[in-house]
Amino acid sequence: MSILVRFTPSNLTADRYDQVLSQVKGSGQWPPDGMDLHVCFGDEGNLRVSEIWDSQEQLEAFGERLQPILAEAGVELSGEPESFEVRNIERR
Repeated sequence: MSILVRFTPSNLTADRYDQVLSQVKGSGQWPPDGMDLHVCFGDEGNLRVSEIWDSQEQLEAFGERLQPILAEAGVELSGEPESFEVRNIERR
């Protein structure tokens, strides 16, 4: 079953987000295996990220590769991400 994960970094700016995304894409790790959807939203300095993953295991595998990149960019998570089982996905 797919999961929806909501990340709440405490200091995510557009510049930091762009830096992390550029580095991940440059490493050939984007899009990661099992990620169905990635959305970044919110106000400058208070951006949030939500993703839909095929499984918790795939999310965790990518998270292990992503953590050092986030740390290098100075992105700090304000706590554990929220995770929910997905009941349904509708697309246009």
